[in-house]
Amino acid sequence: MTGTSGIAGLSGLSGIGRVAVIGTGVIGASWAAYFLARGLDVVAADPAPGAEDRLRADVAAHWPTLLAAGVADGASPDRLSFAGDAAEAAAAADFVQENGPEREDFKRALFARLDEAARPDVVLASSSSGMGATAIAQDCAAHPERVLIGHPFNPPHVIPLVEVVPGQRTTEDVVARTLAFYTAIGKKPIRVRQELPGHIANRLQAALWREAYSLVDRGVATVADIDTAISYGPGLRWALLGPFANQHLSGGPGGIAHVLEHLGPPTEAWWRDLGDPSLTPELAAKLVAGVDEALAGTDSTDLAARRDALLQLLLAAKAESDLP
Repeated sequence: MTGTSGIAGLSGLSGIGRVAVIGTGVIGASWAAYFLARGLDVVAADPAPGAEDRLRADVAAHWPTLLAAGVADGASPDRLSFAGDAAEAAAAADFVQENGPEREDFKRALFARLDEAARPDVVLASSSSGMGATAIAQDCAAHPERVLIGHPFNPPHVIPLVEVVPGQRTTEDVVARTLAFYTAIGKKPIRVRQELPGHIANRLQAALWREAYSLVDRGVATVADIDTAISYGPGLRWALLGPFANQHLSGGPGGIAHVLEHLGPPTEAWWRDLGDPSLTPELAAKLVAGVDEALAGTDSTDLAARRDALLQLLLAAKAESDLP
């Protein structure tokens, strides 16, 4: 699908016409490109030397993928501007998406500045992959109730998931407005009901990585074998339905109740046999060597581009299906 997606009047629907993107590394640049593709204005800020040039280059690199998926009426990379600092960007925005380093001291200081600069009604969302809004908002003296986590799944310009995690002082109104905004721009937001390190998706990934690393460490399988086991096995089903729905289908007429009754005891035995690896230098070296061997001669940039193109096809097909 190319051209426009038919998303028009977004600012009227969500009350948001301009988004501040604070921090323009891999995640920030991807967010910026996606917001632009949804017909929004983006004002970005990043103190790193050459950040503006890199951001514009990254947006240009992402734009063909976004065009193939369909962009909103009026969407253009020309609607990107660069502010002198984070406070200036926040002051000009209707929504703030922060993407700074994963350090609590850094984020606390940054959000204190954002809180001081942004209008009182503006949501301050962090893309943090594992930190909580309660910690991040500790130094927000004006409106800590509008701070929450809006964690995307990488790359944000392709993957729909956003985990919305309120802090202890975040109001229900802010949560509702954030969920509505992400939904309006085509994301699939979920509300995380407790603050936990890593939220939901990263914790699930970490559980899989833990056993994958253990299997390599124990010599049960190579890196390439494990990637094949997932990408040509359960990963195909997981891309269409989640683990519970797939487990339900595995039970035939009896559904998940049948699976839990008959496969529950063996599963518990497997749990007890799962590995508990430590990421030692030796294991890290083994993993790196395994990836290098599996991907020898492969250009990572090209591989990511081909992955993203296939993801767009899958997402388009899912959108036309009646899968939940």
